Amino acid sequence: MTSGFFVVDKERGPTSHDVVAGIRRITGIRKAGHAGTLDPMATGIVIVAVGRATRLIRFLQDLPKEYVAEAAFGIATDTLDADGAIVSREPMDVTADDVERVLERFRGRILQVPPMVSALKVNGRRLYELAREGVEVERQARPVDIYELELLDVAPGPYPEVRFRVVCGKGTYVRTLADDIAAALGGRAHLTSLRRTRVGSITVEEAHPLSDLEGRWEQMLVSPASGLRDLPAVTVGPDTAKAVSHGIKFARSPAPEVPDGVPFRVLDGQGRLLAVYRAAGEKAVPEVVLA
Repeated sequence: MTSGFFVVDKERGPTSHDVVAGIRRITGIRKAGHAGTLDPMATGIVIVAVGRATRLIRFLQDLPKEYVAEAAFGIATDTLDADGAIVSREPMDVTADDVERVLERFRGRILQVPPMVSALKVNGRRLYELAREGVEVERQARPVDIYELELLDVAPGPYPEVRFRVVCGKGTYVRTLADDIAAALGGRAHLTSLRRTRVGSITVEEAHPLSDLEGRWEQMLVSPASGLRDLPAVTVGPDTAKAVSHGIKFARSPAPEVPDGVPFRVLDGQGRLLAVYRAAGEKAVPEVVLA
């Protein structure tokens, strides 16, 4: 069975599910899934796993992601992005120095209230479904990690265009971040553009538009071992490889540098991914076995 990842440079408009559907159509592989939603208005990296590699998606979802975003300060929409309807408009007289001054509040671990237009579930219903019905429910603030936050530019005017780069952890909403930054300056904001430029060490320079995969997708398939390049790797000999193929625990000794609880790749002598294991005390225990 064909197994691996496609790194797609999504254009503005399609959903992440549309990208997955496109991969299925182009490759004929039915078993496929994406490793992180990107809003329709956003562009950039969507990683799609096919075949047995779909079992590895969670390891990609846990990686930090980098975005370059632009936000219009002073204008709020009901979705916090350019696809929504304007709900308030109030000019904001802010400068680059003003924005820079409040950014420190949003670095590190912060609390963030998820937007109503999101895929999170409350009482079994997705928030965006409730939002379509005009229902707004209380959402609990959740901790998210902002590893890097850099102001790139502020275009002055009554509704300043603020451009910034952010590297964040799983579950972060960049549109909420933009609105929260504006709120710290006494106003509101919505995203006018968003581009995902990196997932872990996989950069947008490695990505291809979906149309480029037509007729030559085999050349663009990233192996499971390479797709999980951000996980530590341990190469094992034939005897251990055979045990790994059966999901058997083995001694920690081949992976002495991997901390407890950290997943790592188990590779054979040819560099193929056999499994993902996790270090646990004196043993290495299986998380996902591909072999």
